Amino acid sequence: SLQILPGSANLVGGRSVILKNVYATTVQGMKFPNAPYGIKMACGENPKRVYGEKGGPSTRMGNMAGYRAAFFDAQGYRKKWDAYESGGRKGDKPEQNLANDTLAGVMRGDITVNIHCYRADEMAQMIDLSKEFGFQISSFHHGVEAYKIADQLAQEKICGALWADWWGFKMEAYDGIEENIALVDRAPGGCAIVHSDSAEGIQHLNQEATKVMASSARVGMVITPEHAIQWITSNPAKAMRIDNQTGTLQTGKMADVVVWNGTPFSTYAKAEQVFVDGKMVYDRNNKA
Repeated sequence: SLQILPGSANLVGGRSVILKNVYATTVQGMKFPNAPYGIKMACGENPKRVYGEKGGPSTRMGNMAGYRAAFFDAQGYRKKWDAYESGGRKGDKPEQNLANDTLAGVMRGDITVNIHCYRADEMAQMIDLSKEFGFQISSFHHGVEAYKIADQLAQEKICGALWADWWGFKMEAYDGIEENIALVDRAPGGCAIVHSDSAEGIQHLNQEATKVMASSARVGMVITPEHAIQWITSNPAKAMRIDNQTGTLQTGKMADVVVWNGTPFSTYAKAEQVFVDGKMVYDRNNKA
């Protein structure tokens, strides 16, 4: 399953969609049944770099002001529509605004929130923002400093969709450690996800997870394969709010299964068969 997200230049980049990895000629034909939409938000350097000389925001303070202004506006918009739809508002129908529709959906809990955010202090600020406007953050993406607030993330039921070992390519990515995922995972109730921005790396998330297992073992945190597999199966499903339909091998769930010829955490492992919705979509032995 795939969550397709906008980029990270904007404070609020727009909606995401969750798809099944099946052949179709339209996006509609690939949509994951009953999966919620999400939005992509972005912290830190990206928005201020892109918009700093175009009227702002040009600082992290400006970023936060932009989020608050957008949600404040959407909060008033939501109240007007709630009153109108409940029959308690007299007068004309409120004018529709697509941006405010999306943020109102976030505050109602209908749309999940995915936030591109590197630094621990900014993630904490975004948690404060979510409390101010009454919405739930689903996941922080990249989260190079997530290990610093692992307990807080677990307490707030926020997943960390994190790299195994990317760091240092810009200022806000300098304080990364290779045990980041393991420390987020270790917090009681923690939800860690292995992800990648790389078109290459995204094809090898199982081996990315192996890197985390190895780096963690070097500092005495031994993680079993049976546990680590959650980082690329059930935890992503949980973050996308589709874990009632997929993510684990259980009766009644979608039969989305990969059959490996060995442990998937080996660099030598090969996928033998892939099933989506119970249908075989790949067979290594099929030479046709």
